[in-house]
Amino acid sequence: MTDLDIRTIIHHELRRIAPDIDVAAIHLDGDLREECDIDSMDFLNLIAALHQRLGVDVPERDYRKLITLNGAVDYLQQKLAEA
Repeated sequence: MTDLDIRTIIHHELRRIAPDIDVAAIHLDGDLREECDIDSMDFLNLIAALHQRLGVDVPERDYRKLITLNGAVDYLQQKLAEA
């Protein structure tokens, strides 16, 4: 799976959580919670949705690695490569 594939999945899941999000305006290294104006529960829903779509387990200690779009893509790419 490519970085673009993963980014597209993240964008799709973010739009499901917060339909008014302009995913094109998200700064790649900005905090997704602030960029998308989502709360901590929405962020947990995003992690759960990514787990469901990609089959990647994200332990709580790694949540901070998914704070930014670039971080999430890198983390998920690494986990998928390990599988």
